[in-house]
Amino acid sequence: MPGGLLTDMYEVNMAASYLRRGMTDQATFSLFVRRLPADRGFLIAAGLEDALRFLEDFSFEQEDLDYLRDVQGHGAGTLRALADLRFTGEVWAVPEGRAVFAGEPLLEVTAPIAEAQMVETMMLNHLTFQTSVASKAARCVLAADGARLIDFAFRRTQGVEAAMAVARATAVAGFAATSNAEGARRYGLPASGTMAHSYVQAFPSEEDAFAAFAADFPDRTTFLVDTYDTLSGVRRAVDVVRRLGLTGPVGVRLDSGDLGALAGEARRLLDAAGLRHAQIVASGGLDEYEIADLVKAGAPIDAYGVGTKVGVSADAPYLDTAYKLVAYGDRPVMKLSPGKVNLPGAKQVFRGPDRDVIALREEAPPAGCHPLLVPVLVDGRRIAPVEPITVVRDRCMSELARLPAPTRALRAPRPVPVEISLRLRRLQDRLRGTLSERLADPADHPATGSW
Repeated sequence: MPGGLLTDMYEVNMAASYLRRGMTDQATFSLFVRRLPADRGFLIAAGLEDALRFLEDFSFEQEDLDYLRDVQGHGAGTLRALADLRFTGEVWAVPEGRAVFAGEPLLEVTAPIAEAQMVETMMLNHLTFQTSVASKAARCVLAADGARLIDFAFRRTQGVEAAMAVARATAVAGFAATSNAEGARRYGLPASGTMAHSYVQAFPSEEDAFAAFAADFPDRTTFLVDTYDTLSGVRRAVDVVRRLGLTGPVGVRLDSGDLGALAGEARRLLDAAGLRHAQIVASGGLDEYEIADLVKAGAPIDAYGVGTKVGVSADAPYLDTAYKLVAYGDRPVMKLSPGKVNLPGAKQVFRGPDRDVIALREEAPPAGCHPLLVPVLVDGRRIAPVEPITVVRDRCMSELARLPAPTRALRAPRPVPVEISLRLRRLQDRLRGTLSERLADPADHPATGSW
């Protein structure tokens, strides 16, 4: 979908005004998170792939232009300009899977101002949601301490495209599989699925249901054992495995009750039956806190199905993201709004062993630091092939391993310190002073557009 109207209406109005006035200078916008949500010591960057695809495909279709003419009243000149509008700029971004902190740009867009303005909404949409989900999923990965995680979120996400984004974002964060069949197909992910309670109820008995499922899927049989009585269900699963002589992967899924205690009893029954290789999967409203508690208690759970609370990032369902103009033409710009003052100019983030430094893009890295933002789009086209999810996942796993333990903590974490370089701080102070002077005596500084 080209997506000319996949934006807020004020973006269209501003772009039309820029174009009408011949304002075509290059503008740089910076997308960042103002503050971390509660109990978040870090975020995992995600959503860049969808954002870049949108930028490459951006255009107005005829039906978009007809709507702007017939319903919104835009004139012929504006419509001609919008009809020709494509994204021709460049993007610097933090690669997906890397950890980021408050104030650090995830992405910076530089393009003629109408183009850069028009894509604001979709840049925020893709990066905000997917970074939220990837960050929540990464916390589940840390909590699971090596156990496999499966995305169960499709039925609870807020829309179909959200479900696709969740399947990808959880994979980026280290989930092993997804229940989302289309998400698995689209992104080349392992698909995981067992049975529902309705399947068990549709048969005359639990054992009949288990036997039928095992006969149909002998090489991937996981029994949902808590439809009636969990431990009785485990015993019937054992009986079916023995009777059918199943030798492939088998397992039981626990979806309710005291998961820790039931997992322990299930493990005892399976081991006593000689099924030490059988896996125990737990599900049912789980998040990183419950997973961590189960792991701490020593519950013998091999995999966790995690759905709703990750799919909507339940305890932090949004990020306080912003997409702000930081330079226009040859001049840096900034806001002075209380609580929303931003850093001017095109920037870079340098990562060091114990802190990050936000600097102007042209600055040299401090000793022992390396840059986070890299060019990913030039002249409106990607400069490298799409990264396989396996590459992004490996990057995320490396990032998580490098984070300090206090930053990885699930409760009361301590984010890595983020500093601002001396040059950037001086630019901000100088620009703040200039703006404050003009606001104090506007008669001496007519509105010529030079602010």
